[in-house]
Amino acid sequence: MRNLTIREFHAGLTGKKFSATEAAREFLSAINKEDQELGAFLEVREDKALEEARAVDDAVERGGELDFLAGVPLAVKDNMVMEGERTTAGSRILENYTGAYDATVIKKLKQSRAVILGKTNLDEFAMGSSTENSAFQVTKNPRDKSRVPGGSSGGSAAAVAARLALAALGSDTGGSIRQPANFCGVVGLKPTYGAVSRFGLIAMASSLDQIGPIAQTVEDAEILFNAIRGHDPLDATSVEFPISNYQLSITDVTIGLPKEYFVPGMDAEVERGMEEAMGRFKKLGARFKEISLPHTPYALSVYYIIVPSEVSANLARFDGLRYSPIINDQQPTLKDIYTKTRGGGFGAEAKRRVLLGTFVLSHGYYDAYYLKAQRVRQLIRQDFERVFDVGGVDMILAPVSPTLPFKIGEKANDPLAMYLSDIFTIPINLAGLPSLAMPVKRYWMGDGVPELPVGFQLIGKPFRESEILAAGKSYEADGE
Repeated sequence: MRNLTIREFHAGLTGKKFSATEAAREFLSAINKEDQELGAFLEVREDKALEEARAVDDAVERGGELDFLAGVPLAVKDNMVMEGERTTAGSRILENYTGAYDATVIKKLKQSRAVILGKTNLDEFAMGSSTENSAFQVTKNPRDKSRVPGGSSGGSAAAVAARLALAALGSDTGGSIRQPANFCGVVGLKPTYGAVSRFGLIAMASSLDQIGPIAQTVEDAEILFNAIRGHDPLDATSVEFPISNYQLSITDVTIGLPKEYFVPGMDAEVERGMEEAMGRFKKLGARFKEISLPHTPYALSVYYIIVPSEVSANLARFDGLRYSPIINDQQPTLKDIYTKTRGGGFGAEAKRRVLLGTFVLSHGYYDAYYLKAQRVRQLIRQDFERVFDVGGVDMILAPVSPTLPFKIGEKANDPLAMYLSDIFTIPINLAGLPSLAMPVKRYWMGDGVPELPVGFQLIGKPFRESEILAAGKSYEADGE
């Protein structure tokens, strides 16, 4: 059952080849055996997952139509609130926080009768590119356990790659779905900003955060995306848009190749992977056109002004009075509560971003840094609009990361090197566009050290996920 796609799982469940309870037990057993070394999960919901599975089996016995996700064993990144369950965002400051409600995406999964196996590890408050910044554990890449799985959704990507869940939810602020999916050799979809409700997602940078799926196949990612998408009255940034049944013919597609993304300095394996991907698309009948996104070189700088600014504002709520335990001093002053809670509760990366963001937003620096960054962000967005509107391209092909998965600890003490891991993913978040990351080929888990995965991303027009998903499915089908 661990090797099934969601469609195959649904057929097996409704055909009574196995029960949802049997499937849940198989996945939970695998987690118990394998995750102690891997470190993908922070919480395993064994009793509740089995209870959800038994409810699905009862529904199967009663007959009637079941949702595609019914009984499907899923994992969820631990920055999405679940009612009555611990939600830490990978931080000591929320170590004992219990959710008072369900995030909208969790509510939709429960309505679909999915079986949520547990909550997965992440960089603290989703700040990182390696899942080494978690306050609780380091997650390993299942394809080479000496290497990182990427971040910040490294736990979700590792769980899917190791087949400890059929699919998972992650969040993407600057590449945090696509980069770990790329490093682990699976599929990740970063939806258009506003396509999926952020209500119940613990905020890091509110103008950039977006929830999306991580899965084994493009079709599985599409199924999960369609289950969680749509307008939510509890999230003013969410948008209602119709689910398109448009079947894109790959022979009618023109794919843009941004010259700013194909630059010297990438790992040789990444360059070869991109050539292989382009060759496969050409064989399928797609056309290519060189394009320019001239403000791309400024994206990283813009991102690391806007994000810390929003982090500073969003993390101000964690002050020791509402979400965090009061310190043990007998008669603490208000200053003691603030400094000791935040000083001991936040990790190094969270502190770094809070300090930088507070400085950027301070009097005398707002116009010089934050306002200027927002203006350049608009220029980056206009680059993409120009390419799509008058450039004659339907989507854009680009690398996900300039490197293969790096060793655990290799960049832990070099923040700038870590930030550069997301250099190809950040511009898409700044522009609010959808992007599908997928492996160049299928990478099978086997004995010994498997080949390290290489992937690419397809960047689409706003709310045109159906087009990049259709192109991804055509590519995937060609390789089977």
